[in-house]
Amino acid sequence: MELNLENAVNYHYDQFPPKQLDYGRFVDQLIKATDAIARYDQMLKNMHNSEILLAPLRNQEAVISSRMEGTVSTMDEILKYEADHENETTNTSNVRSEVIETILYQRALKAAQDVMNDGRPLSQSFIKAIHQRLLSFGRGASKSPGEFKTEQNYLADRNKKKILFIPIRPEQLQDGLDTLFKYINESGDPALIKAAMTHIEFEALHPFKDGNGRIGRMLITLMLWQSGTISAPHFYVSGYFEENKDEYIDTMRRVSESGNWNEWCAFFLEAIEQQAIRNLAIAENIRSLYEEMKQIFSDCLASKWSLTALDFVFTNPVFRNNKFTSNSGIPSASAARFTRIMLDEGIIRTVEEASGRRPALYSFEPLMDLVRV
Repeated sequence: MELNLENAVNYHYDQFPPKQLDYGRFVDQLIKATDAIARYDQMLKNMHNSEILLAPLRNQEAVISSRMEGTVSTMDEILKYEADHENETTNTSNVRSEVIETILYQRALKAAQDVMNDGRPLSQSFIKAIHQRLLSFGRGASKSPGEFKTEQNYLADRNKKKILFIPIRPEQLQDGLDTLFKYINESGDPALIKAAMTHIEFEALHPFKDGNGRIGRMLITLMLWQSGTISAPHFYVSGYFEENKDEYIDTMRRVSESGNWNEWCAFFLEAIEQQAIRNLAIAENIRSLYEEMKQIFSDCLASKWSLTALDFVFTNPVFRNNKFTSNSGIPSASAARFTRIMLDEGIIRTVEEASGRRPALYSFEPLMDLVRV
């Protein structure tokens, strides 16, 4: 196929990191973004069980970030997959490839967070390992998982009719990556600016054959967490990028085209501020729902296991009945009784009736209503 390179923007050779940023151009956005993310983080710190309550945000990020690359799946599909499969490779013949790819993103992100929790720093080998996980199965397996590119890649428009951007040449990629990670490890820029600069430079290097956008957006969360800007890795920004996708892409291109780093910083900080406000609202709604349900579960189930049941449905808002009876830690007779009560009270709804040896599939709708995208 003939590549249309007319109007394509080339990578900004020898321009990263920029000699100077004009903080006056985006200081207001920096203050607002810092304030908004601090308010969000205060809520995280006050949440005793943020992993239980905010795990849905990770699924939400996986759906949206993958959707930006044309991989369309829904929250319901992802959670149904989770209910039925222990890992990516078990009997997936009847599962859409888009669902597998979104699950791989969610699990790669979780694995990256676990590894960083164990004290491993961000490094080139680290992002190769995340990439290996992201493309380990399904359509991505043929796209050199865990390996940096050896051929020139391009960013095209949605219809693949014309090339928008030509990333760094493969023979200069290693130097570009060395410069990027030197910046990550040694720069004294504020954490939000460092995340902004790292994100755009990673996207401009486009070091992999596939999966660059997803890894680049993942890095934002990991860097904000590593810097202590957020105290738990539950802050995701793809929602704002998706809603403003054309501006996101155009603003990044203009950095390479005309050296407009300040405009990119202003856009990125606006994204952080708006997403922090939105994430805070979602997290507050989830926490309020949890508190409300705590009382309802206590009244309905009238058991010392009521809180265990509540934590299970928050962690697994779509679940098969056998998982609830065998994995929740609740005696199976009590779990079976709880299921009947939750159905009678309208707390859960039946997605699939039991059929043969296949147990019924249920959905905890109050939570799903808050996190569907």
